[in-house]
Parts: sequence; C-alpha cells; structure tokens
Amino acid sequence: MPGRRAISLYVKPTKTPVNSVLHISDEVKEALHGAKKKPVVALETTIYTHGFPYPDNVALASHLESVVRTMGGVPATIGILDGVARVGLDPEELIRIAASAGKEDTLKVSRRDLAYACGKRFLGADQGKFTGGTTVAGTMILAHLAGIKVFGTGGLGGVHRGGENTMDISADLTELGRTPVAVVSSGCKSFLDIPRTLEYLETQGVAVATFADGRTGPIDFPAFWSRESGVKSPSVVQNEKEAAAMIYAHHAFPLSSGISFANPIPSSASVPKEEIDAIIDEAVAEAEVLGITGARNTPFILSKIKELTKGKTVTANRTLISSNVERATNIAKELLALEEEMKGETPAKNYNIPASFTQGSSSSTVAQKSTPAAEPQQAAAPTDPEKADVVVTGAVAIDFACNYIPPAASVPGSSISPQLHTSNQASIQQTLGGVAHNIALAARLAGSSVRLCSAVGDDVMGRVAVDLLERSGLPTSSIITRTDGARTGQYVAVNDAHKNLTLGLADMDIIQSTTPNPDVQTAFNCPLTTLRPRWLVADANWSPATLHAWLSAGRSAGAHTAFEPVSAVKSARLFSPFHPPLAPTIPPPSTITYPTPLVDLATPNAIELATMWQTARSAELFATPAHWAVTNALNLPQGGATPLLVRATSAALVRDGVPQQALQLLPFIPTILTTLGPQGVLLTMLLPAGDARLASPDAAPYVLSRGVPGDEAGVGGVYMRLFAPEEVVEDGKVCHLS
Repeated sequence: MPGRRAISLYVKPTKTPVNSVLHISDEVKEALHGAKKKPVVALETTIYTHGFPYPDNVALASHLESVVRTMGGVPATIGILDGVARVGLDPEELIRIAASAGKEDTLKVSRRDLAYACGKRFLGADQGKFTGGTTVAGTMILAHLAGIKVFGTGGLGGVHRGGENTMDISADLTELGRTPVAVVSSGCKSFLDIPRTLEYLETQGVAVATFADGRTGPIDFPAFWSRESGVKSPSVVQNEKEAAAMIYAHHAFPLSSGISFANPIPSSASVPKEEIDAIIDEAVAEAEVLGITGARNTPFILSKIKELTKGKTVTANRTLISSNVERATNIAKELLALEEEMKGETPAKNYNIPASFTQGSSSSTVAQKSTPAAEPQQAAAPTDPEKADVVVTGAVAIDFACNYIPPAASVPGSSISPQLHTSNQASIQQTLGGVAHNIALAARLAGSSVRLCSAVGDDVMGRVAVDLLERSGLPTSSIITRTDGARTGQYVAVNDAHKNLTLGLADMDIIQSTTPNPDVQTAFNCPLTTLRPRWLVADANWSPATLHAWLSAGRSAGAHTAFEPVSAVKSARLFSPFHPPLAPTIPPPSTITYPTPLVDLATPNAIELATMWQTARSAELFATPAHWAVTNALNLPQGGATPLLVRATSAALVRDGVPQQALQLLPFIPTILTTLGPQGVLLTMLLPAGDARLASPDAAPYVLSRGVPGDEAGVGGVYMRLFAPEEVVEDGKVCHLS
C-alpha cells in the first residue's frame, strides 16, 4: 500500500477556511510544489512596519529579497494586507506594507493577533482591512501553513530580565516549541536574560545550535550585536549541510517543535561584548527609573542603545539580518538537495561558499589545483543547460568601492573630494563585478537563462570570483582559468563624499590578453549553435580582434548582438580594427553595414559615443559606399535636420553633437541607447521597412524621417526619442556608484 503524502490545505481546489484567510503567491507555490522545486526562505515584516522607517525599510526589504534570489532561492516575505495573511509579496504589496510603518493602525501580528487581523473583514467589505507586519511567531505559523521549513530573521525575542517574576517572555519562544520551522537569527539581544531564554527553549523542546563560523572549541550563543554572550551554546553546527541534516531528521520523526539556529553577527559589524554590555546596563537602568515596562520596554531600550552607540547598532542590524538571510538560503538549498537525494533523485549542487572567501559560511576550505600548462585552462563541459537565452562575454572582476569620508571637523561642502598625494579616510567595500558579470546577473534576475564567458586567474581572487558566481546562480562552465600568471580582473572606484566617481582604476589585462585558440566558441566551451541564444552581448574589455570574433560568431549563430563600450578608450575597439595594420584581417565595411550589421545594439554614454564616432570617422568608414547607401535611404533633410533634432532631444544635446553622432553611426549600429546622466537616455533607431511604428499615431512624434518605398536597403525610417529619468538621485542618497 503506497505511503500517504501530506498535502497543504491551500493546494486543494475546494475553498477551505485556511485559504479564505491565507494567500500564497504563485511563485512560492511553484517553488515548493512545481516540477522543478527551488529553495524557499521565509522573511518577516515586523522589521519593516515596526523597525526601520520608511523608505529605508523598502530598501532593506528589496535587499533581503535580492539576497535570496541571487543565491538561487525564492523569498517568501510574509505579512498582512487588507486583512489577508500573505506568503510571498509582489513589489507593490511589499511597498504597501513598508509604507504603513509608523501609522497607528498598523498591526504587529503574532499568534494571538492573527484572528483579529484576518477575521473582522468577514463582517463586511468596509471592515477589517488591516495591514500588519508579522513577528517571528506570526511568520513561523504562516510559513508552516505554506510548507516552508526555513526562516531567516534578525533576532529572537527572549525572557526579559526579571521574567521569573513578571512572566515577560516573548511569544517567539513558545512558538518555537510548537511550530516545526527552522529559524536562523543572531540570537537574542543581550538586554534580555540569555541563560533563562535558553532554559525556556529547552523546556519547550527546541533544538538550539550555533554556527561555529570558523571557531573551534566551546562556542557562545551569540548576543545579537556581539558574537559572544558568555553563555555556551547547547550545540554547535559547522556548516549549512549539518544544519540541513538536522532539519531533515527533525521532520522525519516528525517533531512538532522548531529549531533555532544562531548565526553570529559578522566580525566586521560586531560590537565588543564589554562595550555593548555597559551601554545596555545604562539603558535598562534608565528604563527602570522611568518605570517603562511591558510593551514599551523593548522599544525604549532599543532607542536608547541606538542613541548611546551613535547609530552603530543600526548598521549592525542591517549587516546581521543580511548575513542571516544569506545563511538561511544556503540551508534551504542544502535541505532541498538532501530531500532530493533521499528520494533517490540526483543530488542538487553544493552551494556552500568557503569561509575563507565570505563571512558567514562554514570554516572549510577548498583545495585548488593548478594546471601546469601556460595555456588557459579549458572550461569544463556544461552539466545542465544546452540552451541559453543570453550569452554574455567579457570581464568578471573583483570591485573595490572606496567611499571618501571627510574629516569630522571640516566645513560642510568644503571637502567632498579626497585629497591628492596623502592618505584619506574611506569606507571600502568589496563586491563581485565586471561589466559582463553585471549584465549576465541582470539578465538572470530578469528571468533569462544565461551563459557567461570570461577568464579569471589561478589566484585567490579568481577562486573567490568563481565561488561567488556559483552562489549567485550563474553557470561557470564557460569561465576559463589562466594558469600563466595572469591576474584576475580588478576595478577600484575612488568616490567622493557623495559617492560620485572621482577616479576609477581598472586592471582587465587578463581579458584583453586572452587569445582564444582555436576559436572563441571552443576556447570558452560556448557552442552557440547548440545554445541557440537570442542575444550575444560583448563588452569592450576584449582585444579588438577577439571582440570582433565574438560578434561575428553571434551573428553567424543567428543571435542579435549587443556591444557594451565599457569606457571611452575601450569603446574605440569596435571600429579600430579598420585602421591599418589590422584592416586586412577584418571583414570589409560593406559586410558590417545594415541590413547585416555586426552589432544590433550599443549602449554608450555621451563620451563613449563621441569616441566611437571619432574612431569610425578616422577610419573613413563614413565615406564608404555601403554607409552612403544606407544614409541616403534614411531620407533625412539635407542641411535642415537641426530643427528636427532639437525637437526630438534638446538644444544642448544638439550643440554637443550627440544626436548627430548617433545618426551617423546608425548604418553600423541600428539601435543606439545613449545614457546621458540626469538628462535621461536617448534612443536612436533605424526602423526597417514595414515597422509598425511607421504607421502608429503614438510613435509619429518620434519618427524623424521615412525611407523611400521600395528602397533596396530596406530602410523604413529613423526613430529618435529622449527618455527623461524617472528620478534624479540627490547627493547623499546614493548608496554606491562605480
């Protein structure tokens, strides 16, 4: 007789009481129960409604969801909207919940509050449309109803000091005793009674384990802002695999209680125990003197701690919750892999990142083997997809953003830029970047399957880059490792106090000097005819010959081709091969001109556009018969196009020559998107004959000219439109720019 399978109530077609008060997003349902399951991580919303202010909470919510997504998981943010409990929020719903922060009628929803928050709407359409953030306890209940086993949050509630007399014990602890969800947090705040909190969890039958995070010997249960509390953890886990194995066994029994995984705050953001303890003692003493107890106690103490630490704890809060969500996502991945393996299916990929590379992972390291040959190491054959919507080729690099911090005594506005020839104080952040990587990641997040082709060195940075690529869900089967001493690409951005770029330094020689042998597709394990990409994107970090090899291969495979110029100097590489002595090795201009251009789309800024135009002009490409044939077919007014261009763009842009340069490049690049900073983006397009926009009244204001019917070149006209920016970010609100 086949074994019975538990099915969550919401998947039944009949309308049950639970799905009249609970809505689970299609994305979460598909991830949990679809043909191709994905790891799902629950996220709470009280931190948005009763923690961070609006709009800072929107930025945090977006960041935490992106942490889960970039690691290949599905975020299930949980909250109450219009009296309905929701598991998985779309961006508009997330903003609605965040915007309710600070409002008197916004609820803080724990177990006791669910019936009130979701019941009154049944009395009438105009009643009970409550909005609320779910606490740890409330989130656990709803996550369990949805079938989610892992939840990442900031900190747990606990037993308050004096709780043996007041019975002031957080509902988070009792919920952990009766709801089988694994909660990843940074422990509880040290103004709580941590020893009694652990005792209470033991009484409730809750397994408590702390991540060793590279440490050996006895490990402290963390105290939220501090890695140590002076109280030893009941048990220790070394990595996410061990945590996943615990969860698997927990559900196999099955046990009705939850598991509390304590993830210590990253060392870089930790506040020393002695320092935070003194501050907490002062805050608690003041609360006692003022008689602040009950529900008002924790908010008062938190506010006082923030004041006494001059905001240091706010930064720590953001860091630790991001680390916890990252850890939770890795656990969810390992759990899904283990569940699939135990079913007899193919084990999922190991997504753990060595701790030597990233804060917040296991202490294990990965042995790296060097290939003795001086040739680039051949990329490994792909194990999954035989198709990619987008192939991106170019730079993967480690980015360093150096944000200048003016001296505290300086006059406001007088010292926003770093001083030359001396040391400057700065905040330095390290991330995975590179133009090709950034494009590939954006395409993947937009839902496309992606193949990224690049090169890294056989060095620490190269190993970090490959690990972070795997963590973000990007395949590495077309990343080759240079073992001839080539350095992994690096980019250093020196930014002023407003985070505007002052100076950028790039070491991308590894990309420029990589010479494919025998051809780009073979060298990078990127068979375009098999992958059948809709787009091939090449950045200008390649040498001119390799850049043209990629674009030609893309065109031969039937893909649309796009060119990202990268910088003013590198943007010239698209047309520089037509200068001697390379010219004889490059196809003649007639073979790269519309209707068979080498590049379908380019995305320069105004400086890069000018450089591309000047390079093409110096190569006399504008004087070729092929260029003249297309230019004449555009049917622009001779000598009288300036009024048209001013109307389409602006007098300032026409004075700078931006639309004129774009028009002259159209025969070689039929779609050009020129980024203009606060002026917006200028779209210049060569429309083919028969394009619907030529007959559309809505498009008519942007059609500068119409081709001659029956023209051999098949030119329909020119479309030019300046898109104004949605928002111009003020100084001081930029998070990072490089």
